[in-house]
Amino acid sequence: MITSVLVANRGEIACRIFRTCREGGIRTVAVHSDADADALHTRVADAAVRLPGAAPAETYLRADLIVKAALASGADAVHPGYGFLSENAGFARAVVDAGLVWIGPPPEAIEAMASKTRAKRLMGLAPLDAAEVTEADLPVLVKAAAGGGGRGMRIVRRLDELRAALEGARAEAASAFGDGEVFVEPYLEHGRHVEVQILADTHGTVWPLGTRDCSLQRRHQKVVEEAPAPGLTERLAEELRTLSVRAARAVSYVGAGTVEFLVADGRAHFLEMNTRLQVEHPVTEAVFGLDLVAEQIRIAEGSALDNDPPPARGHAIEARLYAEDPAHGWAPQTGTLHRLAVPAGVRLDTGYTDGDTIGVHYDPMIAKVVAHAPTRAEAVRRLAGALESAALHGPVTNRDLLVRSLRHEEFTAARMDTGFYDRHLDRLTEPAPDPYAPLAAALADAHGRSRFGGWRNVPSQPQVKRYEMAGEEHEVRYRHTREGLAADGVRVVHADAGLVVLEADGVRRKFEVSRYGDQVHVNTARLTALPRFPDPTSQLAPGSLVAPMPGTVVRIADGLTVGATVRAGQGLIWLEAMKMQHQISAPATGVLTALHTEPGRQVEPGTLLAVVQTP
Repeated sequence: MITSVLVANRGEIACRIFRTCREGGIRTVAVHSDADADALHTRVADAAVRLPGAAPAETYLRADLIVKAALASGADAVHPGYGFLSENAGFARAVVDAGLVWIGPPPEAIEAMASKTRAKRLMGLAPLDAAEVTEADLPVLVKAAAGGGGRGMRIVRRLDELRAALEGARAEAASAFGDGEVFVEPYLEHGRHVEVQILADTHGTVWPLGTRDCSLQRRHQKVVEEAPAPGLTERLAEELRTLSVRAARAVSYVGAGTVEFLVADGRAHFLEMNTRLQVEHPVTEAVFGLDLVAEQIRIAEGSALDNDPPPARGHAIEARLYAEDPAHGWAPQTGTLHRLAVPAGVRLDTGYTDGDTIGVHYDPMIAKVVAHAPTRAEAVRRLAGALESAALHGPVTNRDLLVRSLRHEEFTAARMDTGFYDRHLDRLTEPAPDPYAPLAAALADAHGRSRFGGWRNVPSQPQVKRYEMAGEEHEVRYRHTREGLAADGVRVVHADAGLVVLEADGVRRKFEVSRYGDQVHVNTARLTALPRFPDPTSQLAPGSLVAPMPGTVVRIADGLTVGATVRAGQGLIWLEAMKMQHQISAPATGVLTALHTEPGRQVEPGTLLAVVQTP
C-alpha cells in the first residue's frame, strides 16, 4: 500500500496530485528548484526537497536528484505528473530500480510510445525524411520526438525555412525535454485534434474513456479542451476508441494515457500516444465522475478495474488561463498575481495563489478552469460567464480571448479546427475597452480625499488623470463638488476605493476597482496609471526593437550586422523565455542601424535590442 508520494513536477499538476493524495490519506513530498522555493506546490506538500545545482529550467529534468530526494524523504512512490520526465523511460526505470513504486506505465511502454517516431512506426506509419522534403510535401510540421505542449514544433511552408525550423525546434525540445530529436510530418491545415483517454490495469482491462476535442490551439499547444468531442459520428467515435485500445494493448500499457488523432474529412490520422496524464484530464473526470489520479494510484497498487467504465454524463469544457498577450505574438508575461478567484460552480486547478510571482523560467499557465453541465451549450455558457466574472489581477492574460473564443459562432456550432486562431485571432484580440473604466479608476482613487483637495482658484477647473488601457492612453476629468464627485455625461451614484456606480442614459452600472501601485483593475479591464506630464526623454527612436519579455537571447539571424538590409517580418533576434523561443522580427523593410545584444545575454522587458531605420 502506498503511504507517501513524491511528485516529480511542479506548479498546477503537483498541487492537483497532492489534493487527491490528501483526500486518500497519503503523505505528500514536493521537489523544487531554487526559483520554486516558495511556490505553492512546495508550500502545500507535507515535505519538500530542494533539487540542488541545476539551472531552474533544467532542475526537474534531473532524474538522479529526484530519486535521491524520494529516498531521503521516505516516499515509497513517485508520480511524474506531465511534462519534464513524465515520458522518460530511463527515469521510470531509475525509480523502480530504487525500490520505489512508479505511478505510471511500464518503462517498456513509455519507450515504445514516448518517442513519436517510434510510435508512428509501431502503428505502421513513418515520418518524412527531412533531407527529402520537396515543394510537393509542403506544408510540413517539424515536431519534437519527445514531450509535448507545443514545444519543439514549427510549421514550414517554404523550403528555405526548413533548416531554421529544424534548428529552432531541436534547441527548444532539448531545453524542455532534455532530448533534441525532431522529425517531419505532413501538416493538415484544417483538421480537428481529437483524443481518447485510456485507463489500463495490470490484469488486462483497458478502458477507453470517451473522446476529447482539443482543436483550439496556439503554437500547437492546447487552449480549450472538451469532452466528449462534439459532432463525431458514432462510427468514427467507435473507430477512435478501438484504435486507442489497440495501441494500448500493443505495448502492454498500464495506467492513464492518451491516444491523439487528427480528424479530417471524416478520417482519423494517428498523431501520437502520450504515456502520462494529460493537462486536460479534468474534463474526462467530470464526464465520467472519476478521479484519474486516484485511479492511477490504485492501479499502481495492483487493483483491478471493473469490466466496464462508468457511464458518461453531460459535457465538460476546460480553458487554460495563461499569463500571455495574444495580441502581441502570445508573448508570455511575468509579475505578481495579486488576485485569482473564480465564481462558485466551476473547477479551478492552479499552482498559484494570491501574491505569488509568475516568473520567467517555466510555462506561463496560471490555471485551468473547468465547467460541467448536462449539455455542451450549457457548459460553454457557464465557462464563458465564469471567466468573464473572474477576479484576475496581475499580468496581462488571455482571459478576454478565451471568453470571445467560447462565444464565437464557429465554436458554439462545433465547427472549429486547429486553424481557428489562424483565421480569427485578429478579430478576437481587437481592443474593446470599457469607456467608463478609466473614469471609474479615477473616481475610486479620488475617494476619501477632501473636496478641498481638488480646489482650484477657478471653480470649474476639473481634476485630470491619465491611464493606459488596451494600448491606448485615456484622459479623464472629474470634479469635487458639494454633493461629492461628479463627471460630465454620467451621474456618480456611488464612489469608494473598491466600488464605483455610474448611471448613463438611464442605465446604472457597477465597477469593482482594485489598485496595486500603478496597476488598476476595473472589472475585467487592466489599466496603468500614467503620470500627469510624461517624460519626453523616455521615447524610443522609430524602428526600435525592444525585448517584449524577460529572457535570454539565444540566437541572432545569420550574417546580421549593422548596415544590413532587412525585410519586413524577417526574424532578427530570438529570445528564450518560459521554455519557448520567441522571434523578434523587423517591423518594416529598412537598414539595421544598431544592434545592442548578442547570444547568451539576459534581458529585461523594454531592453533596447536593435534599431531598424526605414527609408
